[in-house]
Amino acid sequence: MAHRIAIIGGDGIGPEVTAEAVKVIRAAGVQFDTTEFDLGGARYLRDGEVLSDRVLDELRGFDAILLGAVGTPEVPPGLIERGLLLKMRFELDLYINQRPFAGTAAGQSEAHDFIVIRENTEGPYVGEGGVLRRGTADEVATQGSVNTRMGVERCIRYAFELASTRARKHVTLVHKTNVLTFAGDLWQRTFDIVAADFADISTAYNHVDAACIYFVQDPHRYDVIVTDNLFGDILTDLGGAVSGGIGLASSANLNPARTGPSMFEPVHGSAPDIVGTGKANPIAAILSAALMLDFLGESGAADRVRAACANPGSGTTSEIGNSIAALVAG
Repeated sequence: MAHRIAIIGGDGIGPEVTAEAVKVIRAAGVQFDTTEFDLGGARYLRDGEVLSDRVLDELRGFDAILLGAVGTPEVPPGLIERGLLLKMRFELDLYINQRPFAGTAAGQSEAHDFIVIRENTEGPYVGEGGVLRRGTADEVATQGSVNTRMGVERCIRYAFELASTRARKHVTLVHKTNVLTFAGDLWQRTFDIVAADFADISTAYNHVDAACIYFVQDPHRYDVIVTDNLFGDILTDLGGAVSGGIGLASSANLNPARTGPSMFEPVHGSAPDIVGTGKANPIAAILSAALMLDFLGESGAADRVRAACANPGSGTTSEIGNSIAALVAG
């Protein structure tokens, strides 16, 4: 049976790189049907709609969502992010954000290969807080971080289960337990409890500021990293920078319980300054599609896509997509 894939090209270079990703997975011989959804900043500017409940309910019926990028300079910051991306994460319970990184960082001779597991539906992104006396000299803004035992534990357990499938079998918790003593204590205690169920997995802890240093100076120390929503957001951009650039950075927003579709997207943004120039690197979108294939049980095809991305050739966006598709097709 063909997989049903929802395509959200979005804004800027999003439709360009998503088209190449679809081209490559078709070349891999995977059977799937696609439905295009017009969502993003351009849609909002045109008719004021971000993500209606009707469209969200329609998305629930798909096996997966492949997203390009959303956001335009004309839309106020946060409106599309919260109204589309975060709404899908929360409503579809995409509680795992998984981002793989492999490469050789500057100044390093040893290659690294690690995965960051970021809790994706809690933390500061829940939106707890508010503003008092806005626009006055006495303005007060608060922004809370929500951490539940359920949310923390299912994220940490996923990280340990993933590590158990990898050769090094190691998990590092990254947080800021010396300052964020309430949330950090919940994360550390839960981490220790879950670790007791995985006797063959070794563990470590890093403060997030130390992890930023290690990402640059010593990234090969890591295997699987688990962290909260905000720290994971920041660390994974740094991970892209030390692994060949953000144009190679793929991601999966997963609902491991499979009560709805998972969403797969590159993390490079909409890059409005290069739209239509052929300069957009489609590899992050293609690698995100490979993560989608893994999740759909098409690991053989996913492995062929990743292997082809190691030697993509050069040229325009579509020329790179054509080169990778040809390698995948054999």
